[in-house]
Amino acid sequence: MLVSTPIGNLADLSARALDTLRQADLVLCEDTRTTAHLLRHFGIGARTAALHDHNEDSAIPGLLARLRAGASVALVSDAGTPLVSDPGYRLVRAAIAAGLPVSAVPGANAAIMALTLSGLPPHPYLFHGFLPPKQAARRAALGRIRAAEQAGLSATLIFYEAPHRAAETLADMADIFGPRPAALARELTKKFEQVLRATLPALAAVCAEAPPRGEVTLVVAPPDADESRATEADLDALLTEALRTQTVREAAAGIAAATGLPRKQVYARALEMAGK
Repeated sequence: MLVSTPIGNLADLSARALDTLRQADLVLCEDTRTTAHLLRHFGIGARTAALHDHNEDSAIPGLLARLRAGASVALVSDAGTPLVSDPGYRLVRAAIAAGLPVSAVPGANAAIMALTLSGLPPHPYLFHGFLPPKQAARRAALGRIRAAEQAGLSATLIFYEAPHRAAETLADMADIFGPRPAALARELTKKFEQVLRATLPALAAVCAEAPPRGEVTLVVAPPDADESRATEADLDALLTEALRTQTVREAAAGIAAATGLPRKQVYARALEMAGK
């Protein structure tokens, strides 16, 4: 059973989640120390075990054996809905492949809460999770999203980010997406909950001057009609990012496919930019 836990306010744990945790033979946790605090708060004495990126693969066979034997296993993350930017996906896939029942107790989710508070279009949306921490990889990931937009994607974008990287990430977004409306949500459901709504450059400036504290979710508006068309400047920006890690041929093929621009045009411009 996948059990959603509070993202800050412990009063948000549902009655059904409490019953499930009380009845579980084993509670799998991203961090047993974090979950121990939650269980103690509600007087739950369930046995816990860690399940994270480093041990998930090795733990799966034993967990499947326990499930086959009829054990009740609950999976939680440190906060929010399991699997959403958290471990557990491989275990769930393995359980499904083995024909074992998998169910969930719904609950808090920072991405959806930030989306609903942002004032931006609620659907369609694209949840990306965390961007790469290093700037070159982060800009490349944002460039791929921009290329998808130029090929027709139109969705509100949702990202998680560490508070100390919020300013530089917002600055990168402003460079790649332009002055779009956006929102920064922090400390959701907690005492100091805050949602800042402004353009990407304005939010970048605010965070550069006063870095936010606590968990951060960024929500970015979809492109308007004019933004959706690839321009010569857009092509150069996309090629600049792609050529950092790809050959001319690879970069041209990928960007032509993503933007719908003629491959010969993209390849010729890539050759020019690469100085060949």
